[in-house]
Amino acid sequence: MLISARNLWFAYAPRAWSPPGRPVLRDVSLDLASGARLGILGPNGSGKTTLLKLLAGVLAPTSGSVALDGIALSQISRRTVARRIAMVPQNTHPAFDYTVFELALMGRYPHLGAFEVESHADLAIAHEALAATGTQEFAARLFSTLSGGEQQRVVIASALAQQAELLLLDEPTASLDPGYQLEIAELLRALHRQRGIGLVLSTHDLNMAASVCDTLVLLHHGEVVAAGATADVLTPDRIASLYGIHADVRFHDAAGHLVVVPVRRAP
Repeated sequence: MLISARNLWFAYAPRAWSPPGRPVLRDVSLDLASGARLGILGPNGSGKTTLLKLLAGVLAPTSGSVALDGIALSQISRRTVARRIAMVPQNTHPAFDYTVFELALMGRYPHLGAFEVESHADLAIAHEALAATGTQEFAARLFSTLSGGEQQRVVIASALAQQAELLLLDEPTASLDPGYQLEIAELLRALHRQRGIGLVLSTHDLNMAASVCDTLVLLHHGEVVAAGATADVLTPDRIASLYGIHADVRFHDAAGHLVVVPVRRAP
């Protein structure tokens, strides 16, 4: 699988009948091969979530294009795209109080025809996705009764049930305590290692990005200011220019990856 984004510009219109406003993304291009592990970093308002939605086909670019294996996403049905690309939002608020298993089973919807009900195979895939994320024990519980970290693992399970080749994750550890942050990072590494699933995550957690991603894209005011291997991109100078902070960046033997320690605000 190859996703190619070329010269993406995007601006939100204040109203459906209004012209687009100030661009949120400006001339962004990137390629994602099968099994990629890409982190998208940038301060608030830099366009990270918008870029994820464009890659998933949830939004259409104002100009430029996103293609899947050489075919524009705009020419592929949403059902077909969902069979190959799954998106995990930052927050999930179901309209009804579903059980954990029901939420996981929703991941099978792209594989069902009109009026088709889930088969025994679909049920088995949903159970297996829960098992893979360590949430099988919660299958009968209401989603709303789980902790934040447990809910995030269930949402990832639903994405796994789609059997997609690529997971797009928007701030997967936002508002989680350090224990759950480590747990989600290890889960994502395991999914890539065991299943070869590609990962693209937008995050403010620089240490998570360093532990999960082998390549990074840095966004600032909607533009790509740096892109490349994590070790080459995640430097004190780049962090200072992106976030306005001085940080100590070094390889941590026990962690097995680069570790970023914010020191102080840059003057």
